[in-house]
Amino acid sequence: MTNPHQPVTSSLVESRVFEPPQSLAANACISGMESYIALREEANADAGAFWSRLATETLSWSKPFTRTLDDTNAPFYRWFDDGELNASYNCLDRHMGTAVEHKTAIIFEADDGVVHRVSYRELLDRTCQFANALRSLGVAKGDRVVIYMPMTVEGVVAMQACARIGATHSVVFGGFSAKALQERIQDIGASAVVTANFQMRGGKQLPLKSIVDEALANAACPSVRSVIVFKRTEIECHMEPGRDYEMQALMSKQPKVFAPEAVGAEHPLFVLYTSGSTGKPKGVQHSTAGYLLWANLTMKWTFDLRPDDVFWCTADIGWITGHSYVAYGPLAAGATQVVFEGVPTYPNAGRFWKMIQDHKVSIFYTAPTAIRSLIKASEGNPEVHPRNWNLSSLRLLGSVGEPINPEAWMWFYRHVGGERCPVVDTFWQTETGGHMIAPLPGATPLVPGSCTLPLPGIDAAIVDESGNDVPNGSGGILVVKKPWPSMIRTIWGDNERFKKSYFPEELKGFYLAGDGAVRSEDRGYFRITGRIDDVLNVSGHRMGTMEIESALVGMADLVAEAAVVGRPDDVTGEAIVAFVVLKGDRPRGDAAKAIAKVLREGVGREIGPIAKPRDIRFGDNLPKTRSGKIMRRLLRAIARGEAVTQDVSTLENPAILEQLAQNN
Repeated sequence: MTNPHQPVTSSLVESRVFEPPQSLAANACISGMESYIALREEANADAGAFWSRLATETLSWSKPFTRTLDDTNAPFYRWFDDGELNASYNCLDRHMGTAVEHKTAIIFEADDGVVHRVSYRELLDRTCQFANALRSLGVAKGDRVVIYMPMTVEGVVAMQACARIGATHSVVFGGFSAKALQERIQDIGASAVVTANFQMRGGKQLPLKSIVDEALANAACPSVRSVIVFKRTEIECHMEPGRDYEMQALMSKQPKVFAPEAVGAEHPLFVLYTSGSTGKPKGVQHSTAGYLLWANLTMKWTFDLRPDDVFWCTADIGWITGHSYVAYGPLAAGATQVVFEGVPTYPNAGRFWKMIQDHKVSIFYTAPTAIRSLIKASEGNPEVHPRNWNLSSLRLLGSVGEPINPEAWMWFYRHVGGERCPVVDTFWQTETGGHMIAPLPGATPLVPGSCTLPLPGIDAAIVDESGNDVPNGSGGILVVKKPWPSMIRTIWGDNERFKKSYFPEELKGFYLAGDGAVRSEDRGYFRITGRIDDVLNVSGHRMGTMEIESALVGMADLVAEAAVVGRPDDVTGEAIVAFVVLKGDRPRGDAAKAIAKVLREGVGREIGPIAKPRDIRFGDNLPKTRSGKIMRRLLRAIARGEAVTQDVSTLENPAILEQLAQNN
């Protein structure tokens, strides 16, 4: 192994290599590179047989499949489509009568530190009760249910109950605004909404039910017949007679038995909305069998899951990571996991380390944003440095949401993992359903800042604009050449947009990830270089630039035009920078700061706080090409404080460059 304390000289070249610990490799699920290569070659030799074997071994089927892949209508691939199963059965019922039945499924720690443990048996009972409650309100197989919940056991129960009924759920992150929630309810045609009166975050009670009421006001969502409200706090909220029901009261009357509804393998398990570059959120549709297969497999492969592990993924169920590695993957794999309601900095920035110590967490999976903010906190206050807690229970660390820079990787490895825990840097997307490129802790030598190699069965490549492979060391467009079971099935209600977004003709029918990447010349390891479209990644949350621009321009009394780009940020990965042309004169000084504040708050109301621009720059106009297209590359350079090197001779008003460089 090379010297871990050697500084990084370039973000493009990383020479430090960390071999898998012998103790881990010896007993790993996939042990040594030979085992990885054997699985990869099995998949390459006969992909159909490979996936068929894994689906038969991994999932419980009520009706076994006979067809593995139907690719006759590409890119609308169908996997295992004549088979039937139920996702909730695979997560809960099949553990009954085994050692897992009375094992702790969830260690729930509330925002205030109170801890509750729920066994698999108890989780099944609660899920059945809530499934019966939903059925009593007329929710049936094929219906859609929107879940707008805090990070609690009840959120997981709601998802599992929907799966049990055969209703398709769509979880909306609890930080989204009423308008964003409304758009998603309308698009999916939800018949019911599951929410809470409040959520607890950082010692504060934040409303949820009142936001639902605002979204449903004036008959804006006529499809919604029922709203089920989990009473998280004692504070009363408005309850609409005949529409709103309290979750606890409804469940208390229901039996703890509910036969899971068998659904076809291709039945939509969920639709999860992600920001697109056009402003309109995309409803990413996932199947039941293919998705669940990969969530379960990657739990075992990427995290090398063992029966005695305590797994903790810090993601919210409102994001794909909270679906695959909280609500479904760990339960399907029979793991014990931690579910945390709060934030990493409350009551102080040592909260994560204290929880790892208290619950003896062995696998810790979090985002680079969280890592970077905790680095910053521990540098400013030695009392919250991880060394103050006993983290000896850890054996594996994971990173998710965005590429992790090498120095953050090293800090994580050194100060949290004690230089003994591999760091699995996982690349994947809402659309892929689970990990695509990631190290295997018992097999893959690690390089800081690299997600290393594709998992077996994933045919990832880097190509040019025509879909031709580029040599290692050259950057290009990340694609996946062959279909895989957990891939996105379509965009809800928009097949054309699905084809255009993910399978453009010029790329030979390959899946377009939307990220740039480069492979190292020595090992062929992948390193993700960032988005190639106008989607920003802020703290691991994808934000469409068009969505933010639309929110700004929607303030029509103030804003004439707006363009949004990203700039690198040490804590959040990317920061949102908005360039704005006002209808009145360009403001200066305090007036500019006051208007910038109004605009930030407006974006927060429209989309959610996560979308508020960090920087707002005012100009008399925006730099455009002769055809009227905004020169976004130029704006990116300005946002980053870089010297403008491209030709600006066509600009009508070169003085705007100086204007747009001033932050407010």
